Amino acid sequence: MKKILCIGEALIDMICTDTGLSLSKGEHFLKKPGGAPTNVAAAIAALGGDVLLSAKVGADPFGQQLIDVMKDFGVSTIWMVQDKNSFTTFAFVSLMKDGERDFVFNRGADGQLNEKDIEGIDLAECSIIHFGSATAFLPGPLQDVYKSLLQKALDKDIFISFDPNYRQLLFINNTETFIEQAWHFMQQCHFFKVSEEEAMLITGSDSVFDAATILSEKTNATFAVTLGKEGTMLVLQKEKIIVPSIDVKPIDTTGAGDAFVGAVLYQLSKYSLQMIQALNIEDWKEIIANGNKAGARTCEYMGAMEAFKHLNNLIFD
Repeated sequence: MKKILCIGEALIDMICTDTGLSLSKGEHFLKKPGGAPTNVAAAIAALGGDVLLSAKVGADPFGQQLIDVMKDFGVSTIWMVQDKNSFTTFAFVSLMKDGERDFVFNRGADGQLNEKDIEGIDLAECSIIHFGSATAFLPGPLQDVYKSLLQKALDKDIFISFDPNYRQLLFINNTETFIEQAWHFMQQCHFFKVSEEEAMLITGSDSVFDAATILSEKTNATFAVTLGKEGTMLVLQKEKIIVPSIDVKPIDTTGAGDAFVGAVLYQLSKYSLQMIQALNIEDWKEIIANGNKAGARTCEYMGAMEAFKHLNNLIFD
């Protein structure tokens, strides 16, 4: 089993616990480590995978917390850089009475990850590289690193995984830029995961089925469209099937998609690129079913990182 490299943002989510209040009126916040690729790395490690996380955090207590949490999961943090000239990125969020989210994104160190920060990574040790950072499509050095590392992975025949992780509040004024960059990655990668909302946004479709058809026509990747409690639509060589999930009583859906991706990549890390390309629909159904199980079980706990602690032996015991 070779290493999996996850690259992108590591940040602190500050969740307002004063239900229904805006950020300006809320007084109580819950501090949680997060960032989509950070979550995926933690899930892979919790399942027993060999995973590295490349991300930039501040040289502050919050950056240290992120590093310590990853170490506790067993993630290699040698490529987590602490930047003395920047602060750890924060995302403040509150769910208001009308169901809308009040959101403030204080971008700091995560967007400053640059080519020099990753130049020592031995890609020959990696069987999979996962790109899963919404913030990487915002302007900054991280965007350049994503494009550069994608090309290196293609040149070295490394399995490429992608999750766009669209966040509307980050791209209110530049959705088209996000869509353009998402297409670039989806057309280059071997596997990608999108939510049903992302699938319709990126393709401009009114239905998940139509979106999946367009994605299958314009990409060569195997891909999954997550459908919440209904399961996941798996598309392999234009064949579409729904892989059901399991019944759970959800408490918090945070991190469910990242747990799904982590479980899928953990299973794929057992194989070479050529072996993955030879997997048939039945092989993929089992992989996706296990991913569904990991995602569903994550919803039974409050907070993604707390949930990931319970993934060990969930699928493979």
